[in-house]
Amino acid sequence: MAGQAGPEALVTAVRREHDLLGDRDVPLAAYYGVQSLRGLENFPISGMPLSNFAHFVDALAMVKKAAAQANAELGVLAKNKMEAICQACDEILAGKLHSHFVVDMIQGGAGTSTNMNANEVIANRALELMGHEKGEYKYLHPNDDVNCSQSTNDAYPTAIKLAVYQSLQDTLGALGELQTSLKAKEQEFSQILKMGRTENQDAVPMTLGQEFGAYAVMIGSAMKSMRAAAEELTEINMGATAIGTGINSPPGYAELVTRKLSAVSGLNLTKAENLVEATQDSGVFSQMSGNMKRAAVQLSKICNDLRWMSSGPRCGLYEIRLPAMQPGSSIMPGKVNPVIPEMVSQVCFTIIGYDVTVTMASEASELELNMAEPIIAYCLLHGLMILKNAAITLASRCIDGIQPNVERCREYVQNSIGLVTALNPVLGYEKSVAIAKEALETNGSVYDLVLQKGWLTKAALDDILQPENMTKPRKL
Repeated sequence: MAGQAGPEALVTAVRREHDLLGDRDVPLAAYYGVQSLRGLENFPISGMPLSNFAHFVDALAMVKKAAAQANAELGVLAKNKMEAICQACDEILAGKLHSHFVVDMIQGGAGTSTNMNANEVIANRALELMGHEKGEYKYLHPNDDVNCSQSTNDAYPTAIKLAVYQSLQDTLGALGELQTSLKAKEQEFSQILKMGRTENQDAVPMTLGQEFGAYAVMIGSAMKSMRAAAEELTEINMGATAIGTGINSPPGYAELVTRKLSAVSGLNLTKAENLVEATQDSGVFSQMSGNMKRAAVQLSKICNDLRWMSSGPRCGLYEIRLPAMQPGSSIMPGKVNPVIPEMVSQVCFTIIGYDVTVTMASEASELELNMAEPIIAYCLLHGLMILKNAAITLASRCIDGIQPNVERCREYVQNSIGLVTALNPVLGYEKSVAIAKEALETNGSVYDLVLQKGWLTKAALDDILQPENMTKPRKL
């Protein structure tokens, strides 16, 4: 049809925008603007745009919505602009426009590119809702209106805190599922006797259920520590504007916007006691990262044990069988590797490394602002994402399918030198030492030697070896 633009024209169509550095062409279909475009060009670093972190995009929308409501109530933003901004934010919270949050998570400028990406997307959608074209900022401006009474230095860290808090809830849910799987194995394996080991040497008998029950408690303690760290994330510095003095915000704004954001987010948020301190101090992020590291350390320890206990099948411990997920070698036929625990440990190594980064970035704060908040946001949000995914995968593709090798477990108990520790209260120290020495010299079984010497009957020895008698205190 004559006069109708073809697909190529739509792809190449642009609008002209300007900023401090001059004029630039922005794709006509884009809701982001010129400052986002510069950020997109300047920071092609991680390949992880803001849109990869839905909770972060949502948190930015929550901050902008609450600010618009507070500004309108205080008379510094027109009601029609506030309504359009809020409607645009609601669309983002409904999952729309996320693809237009294009700036890389790792960036210079202490998060200014992220803040402006949000301001421009919200402004351009709000303009459409008001009946104008994208880029017609004389009717509603990204800085004057969407960013009213704000600075990157209060809006950005507040959004990080909201996003980390919400992401943590997803991760805690996944860890809770993992803990449930471990508890189920604790019950399933409660009567399976095996050798405990210290320093990779035989120790004393225990049940396989006790092993998995300990893992469930580890996960629970990790969850508890992260919940505790998250409570401090609810203290925010909205109203601080540039450095904590509240410049360019109306009286009462800090308190009001905090209440508005509490309502928008559904969280019980409080205004920081000292906005100057809260704008420059990243200690809460360091604490959150440290507790994530604790979870990673505990989770990787569990995976180490799973790999040890499943090692073999002929030349390892082989006390448990992990689900076979894929062929294990391109050259060795029949080999199956513990790929899920291996993957989870690598996730844990990443989170432990992220903690070093967050520690250094938190320490890098100078005077009234921490320029390194973008890498803090990346490490925390990506760390929580991969920890969540690892926990879900470990539970569903490994723990749930673990099978015990009952005979191998019992064989280790009967043949282990460590068995004499359990027999010591019955046989006495001297006999126990003699049995241990003879078993080592002859490669004999402690169980068989005790029977051969007639020191215990088979019935008595088997009674001692009952799981309920071997794995908890008992009166002799």
